[in-house]
Amino acid sequence: MIERKDYLEKLKKWKDKDLIKVVTGIRRCGKSTLFELYMDYLKSTGIKENHIIAINLENPDNEFKDYKELYQFIKKQIKDEKNYYVFLDEIQNVPEFQKAVDGLYIIKNVDVYITGSNAYLLSGELATLLTGRYIEIKMYPLSLKEYAQYYEKQIDERLYLDYINKSSFPYALKLDQTEIDEYLDALYNTILLKDVAQRKKIADITALKAVTKFMFNNIGNCLSIKKIADTLTSDGRPISVHTVESYLESLVECFIFNKVARFDIKGKQYLQSGEKYYATDVTMRYALLGRRNVDAGHMLENIVYLELIRRGYKVYIGKAGEKEVDFVAENKEGFAYFQVAYTTREETTLERELEPLKNINDHYPKYILTMDIDPIVDFNGIKKINVLDWLIK
Repeated sequence: MIERKDYLEKLKKWKDKDLIKVVTGIRRCGKSTLFELYMDYLKSTGIKENHIIAINLENPDNEFKDYKELYQFIKKQIKDEKNYYVFLDEIQNVPEFQKAVDGLYIIKNVDVYITGSNAYLLSGELATLLTGRYIEIKMYPLSLKEYAQYYEKQIDERLYLDYINKSSFPYALKLDQTEIDEYLDALYNTILLKDVAQRKKIADITALKAVTKFMFNNIGNCLSIKKIADTLTSDGRPISVHTVESYLESLVECFIFNKVARFDIKGKQYLQSGEKYYATDVTMRYALLGRRNVDAGHMLENIVYLELIRRGYKVYIGKAGEKEVDFVAENKEGFAYFQVAYTTREETTLERELEPLKNINDHYPKYILTMDIDPIVDFNGIKKINVLDWLIK
């Protein structure tokens, strides 16, 4: 097992706190393994095995007809006043699961941990019922740094290329290239059919796949729902704006894509149009598009986006006058601005990347991240640095 240290430390931090710990993320990103690692940690601190109750609700042996049955099954195992640790994996498989979770939460000596592969887990009734009583830990597949640590290698361009060719899903580390392609295809179809089509009761799978394919082919491009519908319709796949909107919401909810809104840097306000979408795993596009026409620049942009999210930033697409800044990253310390380009060795490319950052009049840090192996250069406060050096920090 790969020790996901950052996520493990977050669980340790919230141990025995009066909050439900909710771990969300795309299927197969490592949520179940994280629970195994954390349970090993609990045992190492002296917690008895019979005070750890773990149920994987994807397992057919653990089927419960409703929340009451699940709740009673767990409650029967609580036999004394010592602390119990309850782990419910893929909890969304139980009808009205939120009621069971709420019932367990109010038992004083129970610490509750749940996972789900759909953002719907934290919407609707659950959010209403548990407002202020849970902490969400968003989990992603392996970062480039974690990937390098597994292979005990330094991050360099060769390793980066392996990373974007082989997949960031932990299980893919055990597979060869042919097996990885088959695994990604199977995983993609499972997510699409089980987490999207089945839950949303979508009958037209062909249309759903067409929208998904379009999105993977346009990672990092500024899109509107109308543009997607018009393009697919003109390509001979008639689809309404409403249907595209519904499908996109579902693809974001199941974590295949991440929706990134735009931000007016000068006015410090959020904009309502011109969103972009980035994939949670860039290699999943191979399941739909094959390994042709890969845009190396947009792939790199996607990797940077995911790293900013992992580091706890809120991320937006920046509008600086008439120009665009790839990423505006916000945390408690303020903002940071990032341009991402595979190379800026050509003077015209460098100037194009610098111009939007020059239009920003505040004193927050500004960066250009590239694959160029050059000394760090400072252009009047705008630092150009190697993206692999940045990713390893």
